[in-house]
This record gives sequence, C-alpha cells and structure tokens, in this order.
Amino acid sequence: MSFVILNGGFLLTDFVSNTLQVQLTQHHIAGKETGPVAYALDDTIAAIATPVGEGGIGIVRISGPEALAILRRLFRPARPRPFESHRLMYGHIVDPHTGDVVDEVMAVYMRAPHTYTRQDVVEIHGHGGMAPLRAVLSLVLSAGARLAEPGEMTLRAFLNGRIDLAQAEAVLDVVRARTEAGLQAALRQLGGHLSDDIRHARQMLLDVLAHLTALIDFPEDDVPPQDIAPDLERVAAHLERLIATADRGMLLREGVRVAIVGRPNVGKSSLLNRLLRHDRAIVTDIPGTTRDVLEETLNVRGIPVVVVDTAGIRQTQDVVEAIGVERSRAAIAQADLVLLVLDASQPLTDEDHAIAAEVEGRPAIVVLNKTDLPRRLFPDNVPFLPAAPRVELSAQQGEGLDRLEETIFEQVTGGHVMPLHGALVTNPRHKAALQRALDHVRAAQSTYAAGLPADFITIDLHSAVNALGEITGETATEDLLDTIFSRFCIGK
Repeated sequence: MSFVILNGGFLLTDFVSNTLQVQLTQHHIAGKETGPVAYALDDTIAAIATPVGEGGIGIVRISGPEALAILRRLFRPARPRPFESHRLMYGHIVDPHTGDVVDEVMAVYMRAPHTYTRQDVVEIHGHGGMAPLRAVLSLVLSAGARLAEPGEMTLRAFLNGRIDLAQAEAVLDVVRARTEAGLQAALRQLGGHLSDDIRHARQMLLDVLAHLTALIDFPEDDVPPQDIAPDLERVAAHLERLIATADRGMLLREGVRVAIVGRPNVGKSSLLNRLLRHDRAIVTDIPGTTRDVLEETLNVRGIPVVVVDTAGIRQTQDVVEAIGVERSRAAIAQADLVLLVLDASQPLTDEDHAIAAEVEGRPAIVVLNKTDLPRRLFPDNVPFLPAAPRVELSAQQGEGLDRLEETIFEQVTGGHVMPLHGALVTNPRHKAALQRALDHVRAAQSTYAAGLPADFITIDLHSAVNALGEITGETATEDLLDTIFSRFCIGK
C-alpha cells in the first residue's frame, strides 16, 4: 500500500481491494496550521435530488449514519412493519411537533454498503413541486440532517471507494448528455472503461519504478539488470492511443457551436427551423426580422451542435438591429464552424462579400439557399472562401438538408467515425493529465537512453504516475475535488 500526502489536506492511499481509503488530517499550508478539511463523512446530509419545478414525483435524499433514525421520526407507514433494505413503503411524512401530514409518500431505506454513497441512504418519494419538497426537506433538516453541498452525495461515493474520480465526473456527464452517442460515452466512463486503461498504464509505470527503486535502495543485493526501454515505450504508446481519442470524445461531451450568418432575408431563420425540425425562429419576407441571436441544440450524427441563428449583417440606422448585428459578429468569433448563407436566386452583393471577409480564416461552409427558385448563383460563381465546402439546398422545401448535416459532421470530425467501444477520453482535464504523463514518460525515455543514473529517471516516472492518479483520484488534491464537485447540482 503506498501513501501520498496531499497539500489539500487529506491523505489518500492507492486502491486496495477496490476501496479508496481516506483519512482526514491536520495539515500545514504555507507554514500555518489549519483545522481538519471539510470532507466529513460521519454526519448525515440531505437534499432535494430532483430538478426544480413541477413534476409527478419529487425525491428528497438522505445519506449518513442517522438516515434511518430521521426517517423513523418523520414517516408514518400506512401498515406498520419493520423497515427492510431496498423496499418501498407507503405512508405519510408527518411533522413530529404538530402531527400535521406534510405529504403522502413512498419511502425507501437502503442499508450500507449497497447504496450510491456506501452509507445508509433514505429516499422519500413525494409529490413533485417545490412546496411539498421544501416542506419535507425542512423537516429532515430539523430532525438532524445537514443540507448537502453541490455534488456531495457523489463526493461521498468517491471518498468511500464506490467509484473513482473519473467515474464521478462521468455521473455529471450522464446527467448532461445531449445525444445518445454522448450518453453512451459517459456510460462507458461511468462503467470504468477509461479508469481501467489509466490504471493499467499506471501499474506498468509503478512496476518500472519498483525495479529502479530496488536498484537505488539496495545496491548491495545485486538486483538483476533489466532493460526498461520496452516497458516505457509500451506505456507511451498506450497513452498516445488514449490521447488520440480525446478530440472526438470531447465533441460528444461538449459539442460544437455553429453560427448561421448572412445578409438579411437569405433564409437563415428558415434554415434553423429546418435543422431543428420545428419552427423556432420567426420567418417573414421583411429584411431584418431577426434582431437578436437565437441558440438551439440539435443532434448531428451523435454530436451535440449548438446552432446560432444571427441577425442579418448589414449597415443599419436602426439601433436595435445594429445591436443584433454586433452580436452576430461576436457569434462568428465564438463559433467553431460558420454557415455562410447566400441567396441562390440572386447574384452576389457587396454585403455578401463583406460578410465573407469577416468569416475569412474560420472553418466555414458556404450554403446556397433557395434553390427551389430560378437560379442566379451557382457554386462556381462564388469567388470567396475557396477552401469552404459548397452545399446547395432549399430551406423552404427541405431539399439538401441531409447533405448539409453530412458536411457539418465531416467538418467538425475530419470525417472520422466516432468509436463505439472501448475507452474514450471526453474530458479536457483528463486529456491534459494524460499529455503531462506522456511528456514525463518521454523525458524518462530520453534520460534512460542517455545512460543517466536511475535517480534521474524516477523523477519523471513519479510525475507521470501522479498525473495519471489525478484522473482516477489517487493523487487528487482538495482544490481539484472542490472544483469538480462544485459543478454538480445539490442532491447529486
């Protein structure tokens, strides 16, 4: 068992029997002693676990050693019987001070360790809506629970060894997934595919470190020589394969921003409506109808695409329209891909050329719209943005839409098919840590090839091991955990 003392204030051990041991400690930061860190596991926390708003069911979740005791104080079963783990019971939540019924509920007690947090967990399933949920939560807090911090339920699952840090982050990715492909990628990470690959690479490095440490610490024992170059190369190749999946993986998780731009009345809003398969933007024959930026998300072959419909870019004296034009220019600057829409029923105008100049240098697709009308413009007649693909379509009739979606997919993925199996890096934090680990492994290879002492090689190998540990949590700091779990909603 190896130990790593963290500046963040608690001590983590490597995974032993798949359990991450955690010990809260006193620690010194910049020479000043502080108290124990905030990650206490011996109190009971509670929160509303379902989204804000009206719904058929709302859930209050309780986790900790007093969870069952709190339920006993508040819950009155319709048919009294002993609580059985993982079995729903029908009854009412009752204010113990007044005897008033607060809500009609189904309650379930789940005994540790077979729970989400590996603690005793209680869930109270009541009516959706903030009034009943807040009333139930208020009674739970009055009965001895503490309001959970954002992500604290999942943090406890991590600290108690049920999941590692990469899996904990995948929980949020599952919740936020916007496409089926993105959901499948998150579920693979939640299932441990990435973690298994990371631990495999980390273990290979630890094996090399063990050999080098024996050479350093026990020179009198005649430790047999070993060529570590093949092992280091295998680790480096393994890390490179994982990093190679990152750009496509992050597309599934984060998606891309696509801005639809063009002069007024070329059919930008009609195109947005067609892509969404429903009317979202107002469409009229009056130029300048769209005066602000509209955003909607669509699924293009599994990739979440945030489509931004912008105001027509032109010179205008209308103050409101001018603000919309400036926002359109900002949308171009922020977009990963620009759709420059032209009216194929009219010749090019000075405004078309001016907008194309603003798009110059950015990934773009030139869309020739209104092909259902008599043609005045063809792809060969468009002199600007020569590297941009040309797509002809009729937003009014829906013709050519499949070709546009195919072209968008090719532009944002380079035409590569998304992997459907195995480990996939979808998180920028993971990619950065993998790259640091790879850089340290390459540096260790150079040091070894130069014939330098083993002490120098171990410096980079320790750094590589720590970088990989940041992904799965073995070497995570308190600040890192705070950053990750603060993104979660309260109750998750």
